[in-house]
Amino acid sequence: MAKISGEAKKRYFDRVKTYKQETETIVVREKNLLGTIRGDGPSAQYKRLKLVDERLNLASYFLLLNRLSVGLLGVKNEAFLNDGRKSCYQAVIYLEEVVSNRLDAPFSDYSEYLEKIEDLDDEKRYRMVAKLGFTIQSVEEDFGENSKWKWSFVELEGRYAIVTKNLLNLKTLVAGLDPRVHGYQARLNHLNLAKELLQRSADRYREKYELSTLRMDDFKLAIAFLAALRRIHIVVGETQNAETVKKKMDVWKTKMETDERNARAAKA
Repeated sequence: MAKISGEAKKRYFDRVKTYKQETETIVVREKNLLGTIRGDGPSAQYKRLKLVDERLNLASYFLLLNRLSVGLLGVKNEAFLNDGRKSCYQAVIYLEEVVSNRLDAPFSDYSEYLEKIEDLDDEKRYRMVAKLGFTIQSVEEDFGENSKWKWSFVELEGRYAIVTKNLLNLKTLVAGLDPRVHGYQARLNHLNLAKELLQRSADRYREKYELSTLRMDDFKLAIAFLAALRRIHIVVGETQNAETVKKKMDVWKTKMETDERNARAAKA
C-alpha cells in the first residue's frame, strides 16, 4: 500500500469533520427520543419508527465517511463500515419492536402490533422498507465480497425480510390490490418485495448451511422462510405458487432429514 501523504490526510480530515459532527448529532437525538418512550402504545411505536429512520440516516453518513476515505486516502475504513452495519441492525431491531419478529406465523399472531400503527399509510411503509433494504445492500457492497461479515449479512437480511413481511396488513391487503384503490402501487411493490426477500433469505440460509456452517438450525430457518412465503401466496390467492413452494419445502426437508441421519451415523 502506498504511503498516504500528509496533504491527503489533511484534505480527508477537513472533509469528514462536518459529517462526523452530523453522526454525533443523530446519536444525541436518538438518545433523547429513547428517553421519551414509554411502553408499546401507538405513541411509543411511532417514535420507534422515527428511530428506524434516524438509524438509516446515520448509516448513510457512515457509508459516506468510508467512501471519502476510499476516494481521498485510497483505503477502505472498516470502522465506519462496521458502524454502518451496526446501525442497520439497530434499525431492524427498532422495527422488530414495532411489528414483531414472527416468521412462519398466522397474521392473527401479530396483527395487534399493526393495529397500533394503523395510521401509517402503505406508501410510507413501502418507502421505509425500501430505504432499509437499500442501506443494508449498500453497506454489504462496500464491505466487499470477501468480507468477514459475509455470512453475518444472511442473518441481517433475514431479519429485514421478516419485518418487511410483518409491515404488510394482511387483513386488508387483498382488497387493496385493486388498482383503483389509492396506494395500490405501493402495496403491490411492498408485497412483491416481501416475497422476493423471503425467497432470497431461504436460499441464502440454505447456502450458508451448505458452504459454511453445516448447522441444522440454518437449514431449518431456510425452510421456515419458505413456509412464510407459502403463507403469503395462500393469503393473496396464488395457489399455484403456494404449491410450488410446498414442493420445494418437501425436497429440502427430505435433504435435511438425510443429512441428519448421515451426521448421526458418522458420529456412531
